[in-house]
Amino acid sequence: MAVSVKVEKLSKTFGTFVALRDVSIDVRPGELFFLLGPSGCGKTTLLRCIAGFHAPDAGTIRIGDRDVTHVAPHRRDTAMVFQSYALWPHMTLAENVGFGLEMRKVPRAEVRRRALEALDLVHMADRAKLRPNQLSGGQQQRVALARALVVEPQCLLLDEPLSNLDAKLRVEMRADIRHICKRAGLTAIYVTHDQKEALSIADRLAVMRDGAVEQVGTPEEVYRDPADSFVAGFIGEGNFLAGRVSRVSSGTVEVASPCGMFVAAPRVGGFAVGDAVSLCVRPEAVRFDRPAAGAPNVLAGRFVESVYLGEVAQHVLEVPREDGGAQAFKAFELGPAAGRNRSGETASVWVEPGRVIVMRV
Repeated sequence: MAVSVKVEKLSKTFGTFVALRDVSIDVRPGELFFLLGPSGCGKTTLLRCIAGFHAPDAGTIRIGDRDVTHVAPHRRDTAMVFQSYALWPHMTLAENVGFGLEMRKVPRAEVRRRALEALDLVHMADRAKLRPNQLSGGQQQRVALARALVVEPQCLLLDEPLSNLDAKLRVEMRADIRHICKRAGLTAIYVTHDQKEALSIADRLAVMRDGAVEQVGTPEEVYRDPADSFVAGFIGEGNFLAGRVSRVSSGTVEVASPCGMFVAAPRVGGFAVGDAVSLCVRPEAVRFDRPAAGAPNVLAGRFVESVYLGEVAQHVLEVPREDGGAQAFKAFELGPAAGRNRSGETASVWVEPGRVIVMRV
């Protein structure tokens, strides 16, 4: 049965380095929850505290209805999948997967049965007699996942499990991991710095910076309504402008920026005239079709760089600023004409108000 994981006001230091600062997260039963952020932000430290490998300086950790803050790792009903697969080279795959059960004094016949069931779950049962050096990286990762699943943990912890795989395998394994976790009915907490990985398979995610949680939400919530410029810049690409609210009306906000007036229709309200804000326009939000007469958020300038990538072309526009300088704007054009390079062309593009993100400073 899936359980919740609740972390409250967790802090952890290593000497003078503060790794976690008053961190709280609430993972729902059966949820695939991601900890996302740059290197050194505290996500792996948080995961290792949940696993019991680090003792926090303050705060509590609950798995289901149990306070496990000071419980030994092997008594927490968790299992961890590491970056390095850590498979025993002298053992077969079945022996690797069953090792944890043997340590728990499970009868040999049951060890064999459950190991084969776990290998079948990751589509590796037909290779049970092979050894790790006979497998590809992706296959070894599947075995490491089976080894964690076989002990039937209440919570599965994954520490950047795909970081050692090539790009193609990472994409394939993303969907597999989500499918396996959902099929097994597991609560899972997954650490990564790869935004695409998080966006593609997380139920919810927490973005971390400098040992603190910046924002928690679904992938769509965090991408479309980032809490601040750091989150917006970390989750996807964006064009950023400082601005000040000049007018607020029903459903829209007008913001004066160095590139002129922007009209936004934010889903989060509470803005007032005079508020200092940051604007973010995602490159894919820039439209290349002709806007209607009087449409807001028209950007006129020129293309200074174009890269054709087949299904998309990535452009850099140079837009005049009111101070006499120029602002570089990234824009993604879906389904571009083959062979067309817009570099040097005059640019006239626009952005719908609902696609302009407004964030408080």
